[in-house]
Amino acid sequence: MKNKTYRSPVRKEGFAGLGDYAAIGEGRSVALIAPDGSIDWWCAPNLDSPPLFDRILDPGIGGFFQLEPEGDYRVERSYREESNVLETLFTTATGSVRLTESLNSSLAGRLPWSELARRVEGIEGEVTLNLRLKLGTVAESRSPWMADTQQGAVFHIGDLMTMLRTSDDVDITHICDEAVEARFVTSSGSHSLVALLASEKEPLAVPELAAIDDRIETSHTAWRDWVNHLSYRGLFSQHVKRSALSLKFLWYSPTGALAAAATTSLPEGIGGEKNYDYRYAWVRDACLIIKAFVYLGALEDCKAAFSWLTHTIIRHGVKLRACYTLEGDLVPAESYLPLRGYADSQPVRVGNNARDQVQLSMYGDMLATAQLFIEAGHVLDIATSRMLGELANCCADSWRQKDSGIWELPDEQHYTHSKMACWLALDRAVAMAEGEHIEPTWVNRWARERDRIRDWIEEHCWSESRQAYLFYVGSEEKLDASLALVHHYGNTVNPQRMLATYEAIRQELGHNSAMLYRYSGVEQEESTFVACSFWLAEAFAAMGETERAEAALQEILEGLCDRGNVEIFNEMFDVRTDSWRGNLPQGLSHLALVCAAQALTEAKEK
Repeated sequence: MKNKTYRSPVRKEGFAGLGDYAAIGEGRSVALIAPDGSIDWWCAPNLDSPPLFDRILDPGIGGFFQLEPEGDYRVERSYREESNVLETLFTTATGSVRLTESLNSSLAGRLPWSELARRVEGIEGEVTLNLRLKLGTVAESRSPWMADTQQGAVFHIGDLMTMLRTSDDVDITHICDEAVEARFVTSSGSHSLVALLASEKEPLAVPELAAIDDRIETSHTAWRDWVNHLSYRGLFSQHVKRSALSLKFLWYSPTGALAAAATTSLPEGIGGEKNYDYRYAWVRDACLIIKAFVYLGALEDCKAAFSWLTHTIIRHGVKLRACYTLEGDLVPAESYLPLRGYADSQPVRVGNNARDQVQLSMYGDMLATAQLFIEAGHVLDIATSRMLGELANCCADSWRQKDSGIWELPDEQHYTHSKMACWLALDRAVAMAEGEHIEPTWVNRWARERDRIRDWIEEHCWSESRQAYLFYVGSEEKLDASLALVHHYGNTVNPQRMLATYEAIRQELGHNSAMLYRYSGVEQEESTFVACSFWLAEAFAAMGETERAEAALQEILEGLCDRGNVEIFNEMFDVRTDSWRGNLPQGLSHLALVCAAQALTEAKEK
């Protein structure tokens, strides 16, 4: 993979660019690393824990863990091939040094503690590096304190316990309750190690430095083994593999849940209010990631995620919530932290109020995912089969309601995407019932309601003057890019209308380019939505427009990957400033790439 090169300094008013972060993870948490060697975000021990490092949201009071050369330097970064182990080359006037970083795991899976390892190797000459560790205070609601133990200094931040481990050549120049500073010099062939260990409400293991160092290579082997067992052999394979590795960051191994992203409150528009907490599992996002895992051949991840989803729904009832915590509990209501916010974008949120919304499209997500699971050669258990039948009945009963739609808007409307997704839900329910995968008692009712939904959509959602399906009924010719997700409806019901809609979406929401805004008028407050751009390419491929699909995919990848750091995608990309926006790594962005590449591969093989 092509290295991304930066020249220092790389911050503006204390903030690194949102597109400049790389990620490391181990199936439980994700750390974000800026080009200047600063870990600015890490929720330990879990993805949704309070952050130990939160400089990304407030450079003044936020915690961070930085290894940076003295003086001016040049930075080149890339992941190891087919791995999530990150390598950074710092080059100064006096020499060069390689930093290798990993959130370590074992070949048997994640460790029972958090182990963030940073190996420093001298390449040429001499380089002086400064270490700065500032412990986070969870928006000044915790006060770190240090305890001396026989194993060394241990820091307590609320229920979290952490220890800094360093090789002997690292000279600690300052240590106090909330910070550590150190300095060391590399030379050609030198080998140093800095590591941070963490645990919560349990004893802290203190492994030997050599074991921590070895586990960087163990982790690399585990990543490569996972990639090598993927079955994807289609187009754009290198991009697909990198997106697969990014999706793996969001797979929460203790339960199998899939987080929407690893961060909270990173703005969709600088200075705006669209700054949300995405460290939870959305039914929609989880279903779409499972779809990507099916295409990748990641059976273990697919099965674990689908099982978590079905168990969580059965536990809470078939009146679906939009999102759940990674442990399968109800997401907390939004609260607000007294932090500056990224680039002064407020508010900084914890929790998500989408949990209380009506989102009818989730029925389509769940039933389409179940059908895909079956088509991939797997078998449903009785409890899941019955739950899917109940979901189909709920969909048949409730499709006439207004809802908040896929974009979770406060204005409830008859959104076209929601109605098409309900059609898809019942169409998939009929297919599974006819295939004897779910109970067929209500199959005739499902078929009749499916056809009623079709007729309703064709009567109320199509604009003859606009020659497109509208955003919602009465929306005055507004368009919605999420209709690209329901291409199956168009392919089955009215291909000409759907293709005309997609052409209108490209012209209006993309200004005739492949990068799309979510819906009409939203570009005033946010940037293009990466997933929508890939979704439209997938839709063109699925509807037989292979040349258009391939051209769109090429355009998107050329536009994003040259500016995409190490191909860690955020939620949005601002084409006006060539900068990334929103939370990261964003599951929707990466899964959409995988699904678009798969759709194009299938279309070209026909």
